Amino acid sequence: MIALSLAEIASIVGGQPYDIPDGDRQVTGSVVIDSRKVEPGGLFAAFVGEKVDGHDYAERAIDAGAAAVLATRPVGVPAIVVDDVETALGALARAVVSRLGTTLVALTGSAGKTSTKDLIAQLLQRKAPTVWTPGSLNNEIGLPITALTATEETRHLVLEMGARGIGHIRYLTGLTPPKIGVVLNVGSAHIGEFGGREQIAEAKGELVEALPEDGTAVLNADDPLVRAMASRTKAPVLFFGEAEDADVRAENVRLTDQGQPSFTLRTPSGCSDVTLRLYGEHHVSNALAAAAVAHRLGMSTDEIAVALSEAGNLSRWRMEVTERPDGVTVVNDAYNANPESMRAALRALAAMGKGRRTWAVLGQMAELGDEALVEHDAVGRLAVRLNVSKLVAVGGREASWLQLGAYNEGSWGEESVHVSDAQAAVDLLRSELRPGDVVLVKASRSVGLEKVAFALVEGEVSGR
Repeated sequence: MIALSLAEIASIVGGQPYDIPDGDRQVTGSVVIDSRKVEPGGLFAAFVGEKVDGHDYAERAIDAGAAAVLATRPVGVPAIVVDDVETALGALARAVVSRLGTTLVALTGSAGKTSTKDLIAQLLQRKAPTVWTPGSLNNEIGLPITALTATEETRHLVLEMGARGIGHIRYLTGLTPPKIGVVLNVGSAHIGEFGGREQIAEAKGELVEALPEDGTAVLNADDPLVRAMASRTKAPVLFFGEAEDADVRAENVRLTDQGQPSFTLRTPSGCSDVTLRLYGEHHVSNALAAAAVAHRLGMSTDEIAVALSEAGNLSRWRMEVTERPDGVTVVNDAYNANPESMRAALRALAAMGKGRRTWAVLGQMAELGDEALVEHDAVGRLAVRLNVSKLVAVGGREASWLQLGAYNEGSWGEESVHVSDAQAAVDLLRSELRPGDVVLVKASRSVGLEKVAFALVEGEVSGR
């Protein structure tokens, strides 16, 4: 974070200093919400959670070197007391961002946000110092904490913005006003909370509404609901996609034998070939979005193509591929799932597993509301159509819908199975996997299927 005195911070957040002997003392380290991550000169934000009250760890944070605590009550150590810590964090982020000479890039979408954010960051980092959202800390707490890690040297700030309702992205853009706004897609993620795709589009479009006239809206030309957002912004629009009228587009898209996308990147300044290190054709759209941002910020097409071809996966459990010594390939995509990302992952599995046995270990896709039965059934059926060798549906009711969809589509019988939990899936796989098999593990985060991937990565096959 840029250096600010405790007195300045108190003024910015409208807080009252308590037990602070020197208001001129500066905060020079990160703002954290976990006392175990405090660094000297940092600021500890004490949140009250369902099970833990951060105020109880205030003394520990000061002992670890924190300059002060941001709290809602006096805690017996140096503190700035505010009415609401979340609101105060937002105000602090807004003030810090306004003082920085950074180009702020914000992105949203129903699927692919984190992977695209990681690609944008890796491209822009080649051009100038860049700060980006770690993992998917894209909410009202994670976003300001990320913004506060920027310093005077930061030239690009890349922020992922999530939403679970109308107004959420509008709030986030108020904290960190973007210069470039990227909307990837409008899918079914959280459709149970929003009520429909049109409502999701309404929420995602709040990002482009926040852009200034000298900004840029980067929109997916292949998604009609995203394309229509061009009418909601006063900023110039840069379209990406495979559509013929896209400003940044992919031509001659194909997959390598390993399931990695290869294509010709065409921008307004030229064309160049790209082969991604990521797995699955769905990453083409993510790469095009990143390329559009990089083009807007002055990178040449050749520079973009090289950077995309060298970019890796920065965030865990997203098509994370591990080759075991015995020849089994484990694809850990267990961080989250929605119908769009599930279909993309299954297609990637089919491409990676040509000539090999393929396993889809799948669990519930959460927050689908009334669409849950239809969407789980459709994913099970797609696994059959893609000739996945065996579907292992893990968990309760929603998992049974996955398995039933597969059974009804192909009359698989013993080629699909429904198991109760992650351990049952591990036991089954350990007994039946053979060298050369490819295993995809994917479900919503709440299911905890990463346990299956971890067990498989650490183990060896014991099947036939």
